[in-house]
Amino acid sequence: MKPTWDIFCTVVDNYGDIGVTWRLARQLAAEHGLEVRLWVDDLSAFERLCPQADCRAERQTLQGVQVRRWAAPWLPEAPGEVVIGAFGCALPAALVDALAQQPHPVLWLNLEYLSAEEWVEGCHGLPSPQANGLRRWFFFPGFTEGTGGLLREGDLLARRSAFQADPRTREAFLAQLGVQVRPDARLLSLFAYENTQLGAWLSAMAEGDQAWQVLVPEGRIVAGLCAWLGETALAPGEVRQRGALSVQVLPFVSQEDYDRLLWSCDFNAVRGEDSFVRGQWAAAPLLWHIYVQEENAHWDKLEAFLGLYCQGLSADSEAALRGLWRAWNMDRDMAAAWLRLQGHWAELQAHAAQWSAQQAARPDLATALVQFYRNWI
Repeated sequence: MKPTWDIFCTVVDNYGDIGVTWRLARQLAAEHGLEVRLWVDDLSAFERLCPQADCRAERQTLQGVQVRRWAAPWLPEAPGEVVIGAFGCALPAALVDALAQQPHPVLWLNLEYLSAEEWVEGCHGLPSPQANGLRRWFFFPGFTEGTGGLLREGDLLARRSAFQADPRTREAFLAQLGVQVRPDARLLSLFAYENTQLGAWLSAMAEGDQAWQVLVPEGRIVAGLCAWLGETALAPGEVRQRGALSVQVLPFVSQEDYDRLLWSCDFNAVRGEDSFVRGQWAAAPLLWHIYVQEENAHWDKLEAFLGLYCQGLSADSEAALRGLWRAWNMDRDMAAAWLRLQGHWAELQAHAAQWSAQQAARPDLATALVQFYRNWI
């Protein structure tokens, strides 16, 4: 009989939490032959990521995963062999009690947020004794050998390479989204939270010598785009031209199509955790808009990642990249930072590809979780 894994997700950051857990659940089912139940407290966000989903259904099977509504109060359900609480979400008290009463031990994992901070390696894989005698284990995704790795399907990079090697496939995909690529333009995807520096960045592109097509998936940044354009709203598909810059809002797409969008672009602005990781697998220069935390605690996470990512860059390219990421996340002069970056384009492209290959040489997150379970039993 296949082991059953339960994954619990509380939707906090709209699509980030459910995005990560949905990818993980699918990979565990498809590549590792597991029975996976994904428990979600807000299925409306999930429905946009997976158009086949029904946000009204109490249970449904999608792509080999049983998706369940996480109801309150909790209705008794026997736990699987592995129970994962994603991103520190609190499991129902009745379920925690049930874990202690199972005839066979259950592996209880807390899947933590992604971070490059040094302390992560020391905490990864450590147990936390609970009052009822159970132990909850901490599992940290990460970028180094002492962590749990990154989400990456087994065939992801092969699919990316095939897509990027065929210009006609790229053109046909973008045409499905209503995008007509200008032969002289670079493509930039923009997925971000609200940002006071957006206008300065867009103006710098509009006034520059290089033509840019900025593709903006529906989301929180669109309101800032409209404000810069002096319009009240933009519908998906509408295009606006300002100098060397054209901007176009795209309809919300599935995770698979979002991957293809990232693969299609010369530069990707990403946010949160899920799109941040997918941007790295695109092997193109990127800009991360990190989720804001109280007392600017997110700045430490930003600097920790830059400390790893920038290794191997020349001093000037590193300074330009750090300057851009800090400007976007710390409300500094985005226009000046963007202009400075343009002189290092070729090196940043090569570096992005090298970083992607370096991360792909390590075990992926789903495989690491399965191996942890095998070692535990």
